[in-house]
Amino acid sequence: MTALTPDEIQRYKRHLVLRDIGGQGQQKLKSARVLVVGAGGLGSPILLYLAAAGVGTIGIIDDDAVSLDNLQRQVVHDTPHVGAPKVESARDMIARLNPHVTVETLQARIDATNALDIIGRYDIVTDGSDNFATRYLVSDACYLAKRPLVFGAVGPFDGHVTTLKPHETSSDGKPWPSYRCIFPEAPPPGTVPNCSEVGVLGAVVGVVGTLMATEILKEITGAGDSLAGRLVLYDALAGRFESVKIGWDPDNPLSGLKPTITDLSTHDLDHAAAAACASR
Repeated sequence: MTALTPDEIQRYKRHLVLRDIGGQGQQKLKSARVLVVGAGGLGSPILLYLAAAGVGTIGIIDDDAVSLDNLQRQVVHDTPHVGAPKVESARDMIARLNPHVTVETLQARIDATNALDIIGRYDIVTDGSDNFATRYLVSDACYLAKRPLVFGAVGPFDGHVTTLKPHETSSDGKPWPSYRCIFPEAPPPGTVPNCSEVGVLGAVVGVVGTLMATEILKEITGAGDSLAGRLVLYDALAGRFESVKIGWDPDNPLSGLKPTITDLSTHDLDHAAAAACASR
C-alpha cells in the first residue's frame, strides 16, 4: 500500500485516530478503486463522501447532463454546471474537494456489452441508478465479475440499502443473497413511478446515499459488520430505521443451485441501452 503524504496525514487525521480505521485503513482507502454507477441523487453524496474520505480512484459512469431540476437533490453538481455532462461536473467538484483523488469518467450508459469490462477494473461497485433494467444488469455483472455491490434505492420519503456479495459465503456456508434473492423479478413497466412523476424529498436521497457511502468505506477498511444478508429500511416521515434479514434463495436464477444466468446475454440489450444509468 502507498504511504500517506504529510498533507494526507493532516487531511485525514480524524480517520487516523479512529480505532477501526487508523493508518492501515486509510491506506486501504487510498489504494481502493470504486465504481459509482450514476452521478445523480444517490451518486452525489456517495461521490462526495468517498472523495472526502480519500478513496484513491473513483470511476463514474453516467451519460446524462446536469439540469436545473437536478440541483434540488444532486448535490455534487451546481448551477454553473447546468447543461454540462454529469461526469464532468462531478469530476470538477471532486477536484475542488480533494486533489489527491483520481477520477475516471465514463460518459456512457452501462449495458450488457460493456458492464463486465468496466466493473472488472474496480474493487467494489455501488449502484445509484433509478431503473430496474440497470439494477438487474449491474447486480448480475457484479456477481459474474466477483465484485461486491453496495445497492440503494429511494422513494418519495423512504429508501433502502444493502450490500450484495453472493460470490462469497456466510458463516453458515451458504452464499450471501443476491439482488435476485430479494427481488426475483422486476415489476411490469410503468407500475413503479419514478421521482419525476411523484417527486422525492432531496434530503431523503442524501440520507440513503450517505448510508451507501458508509457501507462502501466499511467494506474497504473491514470496519464493523457488513450489511450483506441485511436490508436497512429508512422511513423519513416516521423518522425510523429498520433492519431486516435477507437470505439466499437456492432457486434464484443467478446464484442458485441451478443457475440459468451464466452471462449477460439474457438482458434485453435494447431495454438496457434505453435505460439511463443515472438517477434522473
